[in-house]
Amino acid sequence: MLYGDISLFATVEFQMTLLLLVAIGGYLIASWVHQSAVVGEIVLGLVVGPSVLGLITYTDLVEIFAQIGVIIMLFVIGFDFHFKDLLNSRYVAIALSGVVIPWVSGFIFAVTWGMNPINAMFVGTALTATSVAITANVLKEMGKLHTGAANAIIGTAVIDDILSLIALSITTEIISDSFTIGWLIWTILKPVLFIVIAGLIGIYIVDRMLIVIDRTAFAVRFPEFVFLCGLMTAFVYALAAEIVGVSGLVGAFIAGVSLSRVGLVHSKSIKKGSEYLYVPMAAIFFISLGILVDLHRVTEEILIFTLFLTIIAIISKFVGCGISARLVGMTSRDSLIVGAGMIPRGEMTMIVALFAVSIGIAEQELYIAVLLMSLLSTCITPVLFHEWLYRKTTHEPALQDREGHFLHHHP
Repeated sequence: MLYGDISLFATVEFQMTLLLLVAIGGYLIASWVHQSAVVGEIVLGLVVGPSVLGLITYTDLVEIFAQIGVIIMLFVIGFDFHFKDLLNSRYVAIALSGVVIPWVSGFIFAVTWGMNPINAMFVGTALTATSVAITANVLKEMGKLHTGAANAIIGTAVIDDILSLIALSITTEIISDSFTIGWLIWTILKPVLFIVIAGLIGIYIVDRMLIVIDRTAFAVRFPEFVFLCGLMTAFVYALAAEIVGVSGLVGAFIAGVSLSRVGLVHSKSIKKGSEYLYVPMAAIFFISLGILVDLHRVTEEILIFTLFLTIIAIISKFVGCGISARLVGMTSRDSLIVGAGMIPRGEMTMIVALFAVSIGIAEQELYIAVLLMSLLSTCITPVLFHEWLYRKTTHEPALQDREGHFLHHHP
């Protein structure tokens, strides 16, 4: 069926209708099986994608909306954190352990499987990154975002993303035979300087500028203006992060942290406005993870390799972060939560996989295996949280008032 010169199934209207319908279905399935909406959205993404029905593929439209969604998601999550959460030495220690152990485990596994050292290095690098977006979204959904364990997970995951980018850079430099100590020092300092400088600009310039604008007659006439400025700041920070070689997600998160204390009188809330955008856009991001995978290309060998790779990815991250969390003084329960919360691989793993394919290091089969590993590890954390670590409170959803504040039950 054609709509003008375009197939009806290829129109923006159909694609958006289907994506939002899948998002609604994800929530319904999640409610039915008592799981996170993330799992339902990813599974339905698999169903409507190339793997089953083939109604939608990973088009430019889906990619753009998914990227916007994850940036807004990290921006919103940043509002619930302070910069001290990123400067905690315990989180650095957990992140280091959570990068080194998965990298070594992945490298040894790949070499044992028969891969050459170059491919093995990329397998190890693909196991290092934690998806801060996925775990943070699950914790937010469960009303657990303001706990000590959640602070540790988010703080550690942000540091983890930075360390993963450094690991990718080091791997690339070693392969190209251009590795130097001076280059290594600059690679480590660059993300630290970005976070510090971006944070200071946000707190002492952007924050105060928005407050000044909010006090003017202009803001009274156009109360949405400050919100637009705040949202633009998220994308400017994401862009700046990409320019200096840091993940754009880290930039969006830092923007949220920087603007979290903006006190507005006449203007619409930046956080609340962003949360309205966050709901549909984040859902599209999670659906896209399922759409990315084409199960028709999975052979028996790829499936076996993927299963072993996923087991190693889950265990190495859980053990690496969980044990180090316990060693730095966290309780046994919080250590388990941190270990489980650091398991999901997501956008950073896909970046590593796409980069490896683009420069001819990894074959398409390895790319598919890494994507499947990312998908499977993403689904395991919501299950662990709901069925094990937060089982006693999972089926008692956190109540919120109209302003989004959590209401507490009193006996």
